[in-house]
Amino acid sequence: MSEIVITTLAERPHVASVLGNIWGVWPRFMLQDLVAAALIAQVRLEFADQCLVATEDGELVAHGRSIPFAFGIEDRTELPARGWDQVLQWGMEDLRFGRETNVSSALEIMVKPTHHGLGLSHRMLAAMRDAVKAKGHTTLYAPVRPNGKTDAHLPMTQYAALTRDDGLPVDPWLRVHVRAGGKIVKVAPASMVTAASLAEWREWTGLPFDSTGEVVVPGALVPVEASIEHDRAVYVEPNVWVRHDL
Repeated sequence: MSEIVITTLAERPHVASVLGNIWGVWPRFMLQDLVAAALIAQVRLEFADQCLVATEDGELVAHGRSIPFAFGIEDRTELPARGWDQVLQWGMEDLRFGRETNVSSALEIMVKPTHHGLGLSHRMLAAMRDAVKAKGHTTLYAPVRPNGKTDAHLPMTQYAALTRDDGLPVDPWLRVHVRAGGKIVKVAPASMVTAASLAEWREWTGLPFDSTGEVVVPGALVPVEASIEHDRAVYVEPNVWVRHDL
């Protein structure tokens, strides 16, 4: 295997043109979060020094994004229940108003499926920690999506606490963070939200969505709540807050 080169996007801006859900890693419904749709594309433009790209023979094999934000100020004394959506909003708000930032949050690390199991996620997280540290921040937070969770009815608080015999988390992504020195803080119960008509959910999932109540959707961490009467279904995804002291 050729050498995999990891740098910030600021060092190789030409790679930006191929960023995104290019490997179909995310389920379609995950791409419908309106906060993400409005703001995520701006991260690589405004914070290229905190975005990471990994290439092998010039081909993109992994990328990641983080965002700086002000924490500990009024109304921001606790990690938000709205997790991923909230830190993305905070970071873009702070940029708009010229507010000084003191911490950062990871937004994503995506690895090409052909390169899973090679330790690349660990290397990408290490590079993200280094990029944040280079900005002068001493803390990196991460609203981790524990995508090893397959039982939609198991509460996230219980799943996040599950460990293997060696004491590390059962979930692969949580395990990557803990091995890197991260500490699990708490659950963000409403980290991302997708709300849409039943017709849209049928298109995204191929499921009938023909009754009111919970619908278990492949790739969803908790059930989707559907209402025939109101012609809508809502998915509220919990994530897990992890803190990295740098």
